[in-house]
Amino acid sequence: MDTIVTIRDKARARQKTIALPEYNDKRVIEAASVVEKEGIARALFLTPEKMDARECDRYAGMYYELRKAKGMDLETARSLFKDPLYYAAMLTREGKVDGFVAGASHTTADVCRAAIHCVGLDERLMIACSCFIMVVPDCRYGENGTFVFADCGVIPEPNARQLACIAVASAELAEKVLAATPRIAFLSYSTKGSAEGRSVAKVPQALAALKEMAPQLSADGELQVDAAIVPEVARIKFPDSPVGGKANVLIFPNLESGNISYKIVERLAKARAVGPLLMGLKKPCSDLSRGCSVDDVVDCVAVTAVRC
Repeated sequence: MDTIVTIRDKARARQKTIALPEYNDKRVIEAASVVEKEGIARALFLTPEKMDARECDRYAGMYYELRKAKGMDLETARSLFKDPLYYAAMLTREGKVDGFVAGASHTTADVCRAAIHCVGLDERLMIACSCFIMVVPDCRYGENGTFVFADCGVIPEPNARQLACIAVASAELAEKVLAATPRIAFLSYSTKGSAEGRSVAKVPQALAALKEMAPQLSADGELQVDAAIVPEVARIKFPDSPVGGKANVLIFPNLESGNISYKIVERLAKARAVGPLLMGLKKPCSDLSRGCSVDDVVDCVAVTAVRC
């Protein structure tokens, strides 16, 4: 797939160092070998032997200071840093690596906690969220078959402002990783008032918030997915939409719809799903589905490197 090849080539040119803390997962072991062999990035395969005991203790102390107001105690902090995941997150925080990729053997909640608590939130957005880059074969929609889907992994019921923040972060990722001009559709089961409901009502509010935050972005909502990506349907349902029929960044109204949609497209359309790519953080990092393949890990490493 040309999109994947392009992303790997971009990563190869940047030569960033990405930590891989899941040392005992066979897929990650193989992916680290591929990353190094193909020169996609410098992979720090973080086995326990590579974790400096003094640094672990220092990081535990730092983590305790960061989280003690939330009830963290020093012994619990020390126990967390027996896991290379937290060590990788602190390496990223300090710039000793450029990013990290995990999730093959950790839950999304585990990876997000390590990322949010150690790496920290981007002060502009103050939320963590996620997206997938979806590459759909033989597809004329989106960006020649490539889309950004968000949020598919973190925020269960985003409010209007959070939806706007998800859109900003997704647009920035589309520009940096895909070199694409983002065309954002806030999705719903309604197109511009064709139906009513609580989840429908928050979408126009999200669009208004986005226009205040980033007025330069091209966006619209609420749009049903066919009106968002199919030009023929857009001309019937809402011909005046600035993104109707040509959206390449799809913002889902909640986690349920986003997660179900990416998995359906991945499995039924045989799409490549790269992610979840964590967004809204001070440094780039990526989660993985626990059902990931070796290629999924390699692709997440490549995207994380490009985002650095």
